[in-house]
This record gives sequence, structure tokens and C-alpha cells, in this order.
Amino acid sequence: MTAIDDLPRPGAGPGTTRTKALLACGATAGPLFTLGWILEGATRPDYDPLRHPVSSLELGPLGWTQQANFIVAGTLTLAFAVGLGRALRPLGGSRWGPLLVAAHGIGLVGAGLFVTDPVSGYPPGTPDHLATYGSAHAALHDLLSVGTFVGLPLACLVLAGRFAGWGQRRWAAYSAVTGIAFLAGTVLTSIAFNAQTKPLVDFGGLLQRTTVSVGWTWLTLLAVHLLTGRPATGRGA
Repeated sequence: MTAIDDLPRPGAGPGTTRTKALLACGATAGPLFTLGWILEGATRPDYDPLRHPVSSLELGPLGWTQQANFIVAGTLTLAFAVGLGRALRPLGGSRWGPLLVAAHGIGLVGAGLFVTDPVSGYPPGTPDHLATYGSAHAALHDLLSVGTFVGLPLACLVLAGRFAGWGQRRWAAYSAVTGIAFLAGTVLTSIAFNAQTKPLVDFGGLLQRTTVSVGWTWLTLLAVHLLTGRPATGRGA
């Protein structure tokens, strides 16, 4: 079996430079996306990061900045999905892992193209306990976001199984825990925003940010690990 530190260098052979560039997209997508919503949330009047979702930053005169943040992060994630498939090929590959990561990227791009509706009293002047106005663009925002909130945790769980088969037990355990935590956080966040359930609604923004940060951390560390892995001494089981 292959030890965790013996993960082969990504894209061994022809195309190594291209594969590394694709993996670097995955290493930067999460930090850039997180920095974006932190700066935006800190500078928007009446915006409460503890209560309001990241998507609400799309609303208002400067909403285009968060739309761009979604689209850039999604595009980088799609590039990483391609690099992930190439990097895992020497170990025997994984079809569903990269595809689910790509679904995550598509969800982010879709969330940027279609703006959400007001929720939980933001922007100011909208009802404090409103779940949705039900516009077509908001429906598309929510529909496409399923790729992110379902695709990413499923990618974690699928790759957990693959890492276990390759004998990389620490990455298998970390991936499984991340997937389960992400799914649990998604359920709680959905209850907070869609059902406006107290006291969850008052901390819906915090729940969402914690959930997506858990997922982004996993994806970022996976990209870094693939970029810095030592050449393997053999293939995984």
C-alpha cells in the first residue's frame, strides 16, 4: 500500500506543468473566495455576517463584487477538478471525485450568474423573517447552488473511499469527517434560512460560513497536498 506521504506527484510525465497549474487553481480558490466575503461583509452597512448568508452580498449597488467572487471561485474550482483527475491518475484514478468537485464549481458559477433574493432582513427595508420572494433568478440561484452544497460533501465521501483503498488512512478519515460535517452544517443552515427557525436564524450566517469554510479548507489542503506530494514508491491497492 502507498503511505500518505507517498502520493505521486500530480500529472507525472507529459503535462506536469499544466497539471500543477490546474491544481494551483484549487489551492487559491478557497482563500480568495473567503477573503472576498470577509472584506465585503465588513464594509456593507447593516449587513450582519452572523445572521445573513454570503449570497446576500450580491444585493445592493456593490452586489456585482460578490457575483464576481462566486464566478471566479467557481471557475478556479472547475480548473482544479480537471487537475484533480490528472493528478490521481497514477494511483488508479477516480471518476466521480473530480466530477463532484466540478459540480461544486458549477454551483458557484451559477450562484454568481443568478442573484439571490433578500432574506432575514437584508437588505434594510425587507421583512425581518422573510425566507424568499420566490423570483425566477433566486430559484435558479438555489437550484444551481445544489451542486455546491451536495457536490462538495459527496466528493469528500467518494474520495474518502478512494484514499482508503490506496492505503492513505489519514486522508480517508479527514475526507469522511469533512463530508459528514459539511452535510450536517448544510442541513442546519437550510433550517435557519428557509424555515427561519429561532434561534438558528439569528446565527444562519455563522452556520453557513463555518460549513463552507470546512469544505474549502479540505479542498485547499487537498490541492496543496497534491502539489507537494513526493513521488510514489508504488501504486495503491
